[in-house]
Amino acid sequence: MSGGRRLFTVLAVVLPLCLAAGLVWLVARRADAGRETDTARPPAAPSTTDPGSGTPEPAEPSGPPETSPGPSKSGPADHGSRPETSTALTGKVVVIDPGHNPGNRNHPAELNRRVDIGTGRKECDTTGTASDAGYPEARFTLEVSRRVRTLLEERGAVVKLTQDDDRPFGPCIDERARIGNREKADAVVSVHADGSAPGNRGFHVILPAAVKAGAADTTGIVEESRRLGGHLADRYRSATGMRPAGYLGPETAATGLTTRDDLGGLNLSRVPKVFLECGNMRDAEDVALLTDPAWQRKAARGIADGVTSFLVGKR
Repeated sequence: MSGGRRLFTVLAVVLPLCLAAGLVWLVARRADAGRETDTARPPAAPSTTDPGSGTPEPAEPSGPPETSPGPSKSGPADHGSRPETSTALTGKVVVIDPGHNPGNRNHPAELNRRVDIGTGRKECDTTGTASDAGYPEARFTLEVSRRVRTLLEERGAVVKLTQDDDRPFGPCIDERARIGNREKADAVVSVHADGSAPGNRGFHVILPAAVKAGAADTTGIVEESRRLGGHLADRYRSATGMRPAGYLGPETAATGLTTRDDLGGLNLSRVPKVFLECGNMRDAEDVALLTDPAWQRKAARGIADGVTSFLVGKR
């Protein structure tokens, strides 16, 4: 074989082997490069999916947890709201009529002057009754009425007294009615104590009868006065624990109410009005209560509560 042909034969064998070796080396390098790239990537985060629900769970916060603001240093806002009783009677006018006058005893001539009450004529006023020990009804009614005024004013009412021991005598019964009418009162309560026989105990509320005669016309106030009287009797009994006056008959014993057509203060009224006989000044057990300042406070609260209940119910 000639030298040229021998060289050609060698190259024909060697060159393919070299090319094959080169290809093997190149593939190996690429595989190594791929493994290096995979190692450089951070590992994938584990799945946060609940396999049972298929709902992703929230990821953990990466920073410090947020803190909710603490309670305000100023505390809850104070709106200065007053209790309901302090505004319950706002805009209402109440007249409290303390029966008689401590000075009446010094003015017999003036008291004996007769005035028209529609159904007849009666004395201007009287001295009222008194306990056996001399404690006068006029003093009792004034003390209780002043307490009632304070309570009603605390609830927002405008309160007028027909007298506050600020005049020599009176006013007369017809003038007492005119005071309530002039003030356009929403309610009038005339405060008294009875002078019945010993052994007769209890309170009663006197309502106006339906009267239309002369200057008297109660037809427009009978119904509202009865409602006022009912509230007053209920609250007075609750506050004082005193029973209604059984000596006036079964109806009064049951309800604390009675009706009369001979009282000028009721006959001449044009606004809801009642009389309250707080107890019997001639009975030893009743008068022990009537002269007790602590019990007088209970009586005043019962009157104020009765008026309040009546007026709030009218709204």
